[in-house]
Amino acid sequence: MSVREQNLDSVGAVLATFAVHQTAGSDDLTDADIGKAVTLTDNYEVGPGTDDAVLLGTLIDLTLQDADSGNRVATVQIGGVCTIPVSAAVPAVGDMVVCGPNGTVKQAPALIGNDPAGGNISRGHVLAVNGATDCTILIR
Repeated sequence: MSVREQNLDSVGAVLATFAVHQTAGSDDLTDADIGKAVTLTDNYEVGPGTDDAVLLGTLIDLTLQDADSGNRVATVQIGGVCTIPVSAAVPAVGDMVVCGPNGTVKQAPALIGNDPAGGNISRGHVLAVNGATDCTILIR
């Protein structure tokens, strides 16, 4: 009997809905951002992950269409196992991550004295890395 291939991407997903943050009256997230990292931008609002921002999760879906700016709701995976694109510094297995530029994640900074109140900004324990393309993480 052979060992089964592991696919953890659907294990323990925790989903939540948020309003989509707007800049100058236009939604900050579009259908092109599905599968990318997102961060909290305001009360119950999400926007694209930006460099060194705290990772909230990955964008799973948006209601309506891109043309319906201001009326869309984002579904975000905030817990469980997911795969997200990476940028430099590419994390290694066992690392924690923060948001990188353009909806990616990157290796979290080392614990240092300038971490914000409440602790280090890192989230997501890296389970697997696919070169410089993406990584699979456990968001907890």
